[in-house]
Amino acid sequence: MTTENHTPAAVPAHRYTAELAGQLEADWQQRWETRGTFNADNPVGDLAGPKAELERFFVLDMFPYPSGKGLHVGHPLGYIATDVVARYQRMKGKNVAYTMGYDAFGLPAEQYAVQTGQHPRVTTDENIANMRRQLSRIGLSHDLRRSIATTDDDYVKWTQWIFLQIYSSWYDPEATRRDGGKGSARPIADLVDEFTTGVRPTPDGRPFAEYSAAERAELIDSHRLAYIDYAPVNWCPGLGTVLANEEVTSEGRSERGNFPVFASRLRQWMMRITDYADRLVDDLETIDWPDKIRAMQRNWIGRSEGATVTFTVPGGDGRSETPLQVYTTRPDTLFGATFMVIAPEHPLLGSGDDLLVPASWPSGTREAWTGGAQTPAEAVARYREQAARRSEAERQDEERVKTGVFTGIYGINPVNGEQVPIFVADYVLMGYGTGAIMAVPAHDERDHAFATRFELPIIPTIDSPDGVEDAAYTGDGVIINSANEDISLNGMTKEDAKAAMTAWLAEQGLGEATTTYRLRDWLFSRQRYWGEPFPVVYDEDGQVHALPEEMLPVTLPEMDDFSPRTFDPDDAASSPEPPLGRATQWLEVELDLGDGLKTYRRDTNTMPNWAGSCWYEMRYLDPNNDDVLIDPANEAYWMGPKTPGGSGGADLYVGGVEHAVLHLLYARFWHKVLYDLGHVTSFEPFHRLFNQGYIQAYAYADSRGQYVPADEVEGDESAGFTWQGEAVTREYGKMGKSLKNIVTPDEMCETYGADTFRLYEMSMGPLDLSRPWETRAVVGSQRFLQRLWRNVVDENTGEVTVNEEPMGEETARLVARTIADVTEELDNLRMNTAIAKMIVLNNHLTGLAAVPRAAIEPLILMVSPLAPHIAEELWSRLGHADSLAFEPFPLADADKLVDETTTCVVQVAGKVRDRLEVPVDIADDDLAQLAIASAGAQRYLAGREPMKVIVRAPKLVNIVPPRD
Repeated sequence: MTTENHTPAAVPAHRYTAELAGQLEADWQQRWETRGTFNADNPVGDLAGPKAELERFFVLDMFPYPSGKGLHVGHPLGYIATDVVARYQRMKGKNVAYTMGYDAFGLPAEQYAVQTGQHPRVTTDENIANMRRQLSRIGLSHDLRRSIATTDDDYVKWTQWIFLQIYSSWYDPEATRRDGGKGSARPIADLVDEFTTGVRPTPDGRPFAEYSAAERAELIDSHRLAYIDYAPVNWCPGLGTVLANEEVTSEGRSERGNFPVFASRLRQWMMRITDYADRLVDDLETIDWPDKIRAMQRNWIGRSEGATVTFTVPGGDGRSETPLQVYTTRPDTLFGATFMVIAPEHPLLGSGDDLLVPASWPSGTREAWTGGAQTPAEAVARYREQAARRSEAERQDEERVKTGVFTGIYGINPVNGEQVPIFVADYVLMGYGTGAIMAVPAHDERDHAFATRFELPIIPTIDSPDGVEDAAYTGDGVIINSANEDISLNGMTKEDAKAAMTAWLAEQGLGEATTTYRLRDWLFSRQRYWGEPFPVVYDEDGQVHALPEEMLPVTLPEMDDFSPRTFDPDDAASSPEPPLGRATQWLEVELDLGDGLKTYRRDTNTMPNWAGSCWYEMRYLDPNNDDVLIDPANEAYWMGPKTPGGSGGADLYVGGVEHAVLHLLYARFWHKVLYDLGHVTSFEPFHRLFNQGYIQAYAYADSRGQYVPADEVEGDESAGFTWQGEAVTREYGKMGKSLKNIVTPDEMCETYGADTFRLYEMSMGPLDLSRPWETRAVVGSQRFLQRLWRNVVDENTGEVTVNEEPMGEETARLVARTIADVTEELDNLRMNTAIAKMIVLNNHLTGLAAVPRAAIEPLILMVSPLAPHIAEELWSRLGHADSLAFEPFPLADADKLVDETTTCVVQVAGKVRDRLEVPVDIADDDLAQLAIASAGAQRYLAGREPMKVIVRAPKLVNIVPPRD
């Protein structure tokens, strides 16, 4: 067999390759930075300038934690999208504020410091520098003058200042806000004045002046929006810190490190976010957020309307008769309440060894109720001990079998006088409602399961078609079995019965209409080093003293041991000793706070990293202001309401759905406090919210189940996949080192260029859907840019080849239609379909003998938000001296938009998924591109490449999806 030597064809000198793209991209990035191309102007201050006369547009991402792992290709999806929006809005004539900061405090850096001894600031700064480099390589048009990190001392100063504003405030539900609503934060000094003058009576009626200093402090502190309390917490000895609920798995272990988490009660800083519950719910109607996010916030706040009902607990065994209050949303079912359940911490049971339960089991106690204990005291004590070992998340796990024991105590149902046994169960929490519930097993699935297990009566109060012995009936119906001598609900509907029963309870002094919330006050302390110190000190009596503003920021002391001071990860009885407890010289401080020089002690806890992320959007807008949080003129310009009565806030906020509740809820709370106190004109921080999807990746495993490098796998769905000749199986999930499927932006920029990478991420599918990464598909985006390049530049000579002749009618119509369509798509963040429209126009121009300037220049301008470097270069080569960053976005010629179109049906797997309006003479390839990119098709394909596309232009496209 003979072989021939083939010399590879020489690459044309001016071909758009990854190497040329890299050179152009580096050059344009340097020009943008040198010229300050993307700098936005403020109305006043050090960043003031003439652009502030323009309409504003404030766009930002949920800023990242600077991980040592850097970015993989899934991270920049939202960042590229916001950059496209920022560039597009500049071309629409707006002054665009757009930058990136870093949420830099947090547990990962501290744990790394514990493991290595390296100071968290060193690690954090290195990680920030690496991420900035990666983001710059992508060509994001950030105004770097506005960039911040939450660990910057001047940023910490204002985070601490906001904390002090909250600490120095109270919530007056009767105050009238600037927007006319009821309820507002007010300075705590106003409350002191009202107590002092007698305008507001003290709780016990004594004159405020007769209170001791300690009593006055206690009364005032009980109203503060930031306060100290002994709170139930998730204590994780293995991490040496308290964890928020979201940091604990349903198995009762820490998400980070998988350490056991225990229920405990610790002295903690709290924030009274519950005072804002109604406003946090009601104001969701004033902002443009996805419905599912608003629903998640409503559910988290958990506002419900019902009644508080008073059961009576008879005296006996040393107990006096006691009222026991429960909250229920279904007072109409009160006649069906056959048992009650209280939380292990409920005061009805007493505390410690002093249990207020009978000495022996009452007559008629079933064996199933006792938990195998000889006495109620033994049963309750044993159960409390078990409950203390469970985290709150574990106690609330709906999948867990509900446990409990009888307390030996009965309550009296107020509507029929029946005795109902009272159980203690850990799925009831003291923090919710009253810590006690009435159970109606006939009409609640959880109560039914409990009643069945413990052999308790099941009495229906709603007529149900199939009875209630085998399962609870939770539907509506006519009320039955619900009457006494004073009231009858029988025959009523559920809503009428609820109203009637609530009114009767109020008349009898047995209850009242009540609104409750699932939301609880925000636990704000962390037993960590790497966080913002609290700007307070404590005197010898333990009283809190806020530091004056001139003493801010309080910075962290230098330390070389960052480990928690508790080392037994399985010891539930251990207590947190924060690392700052070692900094003895820092802890003790001599200050004159108005009473002469005294020795005070600092707080050894730090704030959670949520604190820095509660307000960073405002620091972007006035990043160097040392005098105020944000100048009022700058805040009003960038965040003030655009319409009378509007909420105000950032014009677009993009981030993942995982922050749907906590970060967004906390940020809204802080913003509303600042609004109430007159520091901002907007009462919501983010007017429009958009949740981007995720880029996931395929991973491949061999016959042993070991993962192999994804980028070395060959094959496809039909032929199967192999690695080094061995068959492998494919799965779909997150990118990660363990799965050997990580692809980094650095790799993509090196291999294809940043513009190709950007274009591919935006073309993969609708921005709000998750999609799989497929490196081999990137070449399609590269070919589009190469064709665009060739439509302007001769690859051999480098000369510009466009002509100055007018466009033909067909071309003019297509240009106009493309401009109109791309404008609509970008206005609605549909980048993938905008790209598909531009591909159609680009392909059309490629088929012309000569490309008209009048056609290619609008296309370059449309491409520029998505692939800015090549667009800038082509714009420059076409003879324009200035950057296209502020060139007006093209406007469609309305006269050319009158076109003969038809409706094309898009089918996926034989079912209609979308319909498109297309020109009657559209080419097959162009129609296929549009159909694949359509929202309906993409929601089914989820970013996957179709196996086959059958085109019957212009009426039908049938897409055959890949095999799962």
